[in-house]
Amino acid sequence: MQVHTIRLLPGQDLKRELENYVQKNQIEAGFILTCVGSLTQASLRLADQEVGKSYEGHFEIVSLVGTLSTNGSHLHASISDSFGQTTGGHLLEGCTVYTTAEIVIGALPDTVYRREPEPASGYNELNVYRKQRK
Repeated sequence: MQVHTIRLLPGQDLKRELENYVQKNQIEAGFILTCVGSLTQASLRLADQEVGKSYEGHFEIVSLVGTLSTNGSHLHASISDSFGQTTGGHLLEGCTVYTTAEIVIGALPDTVYRREPEPASGYNELNVYRKQRK
């Protein structure tokens, strides 16, 4: 496993920057090991909802999990407000870093993740492939 550590700065978009990093570093099979930080805006798609919901304020990132790939990523986040109320869902663009986001990514160099149509769910779901050795 390879390990990547990145730090996002105030004003950066959490999802967009993760996707940019994955593309720039050609990560074909990655996953979030840990993330701590804060947001001033959040955008999440909640369970069984067609569209996302936006939040404004000051939020702690209490969890970020998921798979990352140049072929498509799938991320979920939980955030808590200043009262400790927590919500979570599918991470969308529109999550603006407040002070920082410190993220550690694991990458599997001999593996490729692909999102492909799955008839049972109707969504593009994760398929895992091993890279051919040369």
